[in-house]
Amino acid sequence: MAVPAFLLPILQQGLGLIGNAVMAKGKEWVEEKTGVKLDQPLSAEDTLKLRQYEMDHEEELLRLKLEENKLDVEVFKIGTQLIAEEGKGVTDRWKADMASDSWLSKNIRPMTLIYILCVYTAMTFTSGFGLAIPATYVELLGQWGMLIMSAYFGGRTIEKVMEMRSKK
Repeated sequence: MAVPAFLLPILQQGLGLIGNAVMAKGKEWVEEKTGVKLDQPLSAEDTLKLRQYEMDHEEELLRLKLEENKLDVEVFKIGTQLIAEEGKGVTDRWKADMASDSWLSKNIRPMTLIYILCVYTAMTFTSGFGLAIPATYVELLGQWGMLIMSAYFGGRTIEKVMEMRSKK
């Protein structure tokens, strides 16, 4: 998350708890509690007021920081769960492909990988003979190749590991 410009002087003064309160509760909340306008340059008196507020209300400000940290942990847990569920969905689709009677569904991933590698190799040879290929095509094909290789080889590795764990 980007730090708002008006927070930089506060953080440079070592007022991290005030900065965290601004991020957690909002600038207006801190301005109301401290009586200091945060969107203008801080005078020595303003800095002193903020330091005093931070010392007088340290427990409350630490509680805000703790609550925000708890929210960050919850968001991280939810994100991790979603990624795991997505990976399971991909694995289930691949298992369904392999269980299918269709030759094409069983071989589409390796055929796509072979195709991408052949086209990339052909582009390499044509550029070697002086024919210019737009860089955007080369970059796009390279990204597709990385994606397909990661999914194919990485996915197969994960499938094998999961299979070995389920047997234990």
